[in-house]
Amino acid sequence: MALSEPLRVGVLASGDGTNLQALLDTVHGNEVLVVAVASDKRDARALQRAAAADVPTAVFEGADHPDRESRDGAIADWLLEREVKLVVLAGYMALLTSPFLRRFPGAVLNVHPSLLPAFPGVRAIEQAIDYGVKVFGVTVHLVEDDGGVDTGPVVLQGAIELPGATDPEVVHERLRPLEHALLPEAVRLFARGAVTRDPENARRTVVAR
Repeated sequence: MALSEPLRVGVLASGDGTNLQALLDTVHGNEVLVVAVASDKRDARALQRAAAADVPTAVFEGADHPDRESRDGAIADWLLEREVKLVVLAGYMALLTSPFLRRFPGAVLNVHPSLLPAFPGVRAIEQAIDYGVKVFGVTVHLVEDDGGVDTGPVVLQGAIELPGATDPEVVHERLRPLEHALLPEAVRLFARGAVTRDPENARRTVVAR
């Protein structure tokens, strides 16, 4: 069921912002409104992409805060001031602390360049190449306050076969179209209330297409 008003989304991004751009080009202004984009990097191109779409931006660099919890608290305050209901991590390279996640329970989505639970954390593509996998993929998952990294329930996944892959940059370029399709679709489904917990297993989601 569609919401009477678009879901208000905040995006955190550390780099180029191609996943943010995918959101702006697809679901923004339709099922959702991207109302805030924050970064931990002042030179992140994602901020330029947001500004070009007239979306408010802010920078929260680690050096400007005494610790991670303080920075995360400032980010959460800024997002909540803009009535954000869903936080999307679109290439955000800093781990979020428990106090932040508790302020957005069940409402933080992340996109990760592997088929979780395989190869969580940083350098996921490099991990997969080193392992010699023939199939690479992308996962969109909920971020849980469970002390783990990339351990939250899976919402959507996609995969491609790259049997001879040895270059992480090449693999990531091949994965980008999957990221740009799956992340907006997951946000769209969340906005429609189509992503729920499996009543028999809280570690799983049920997705109604």
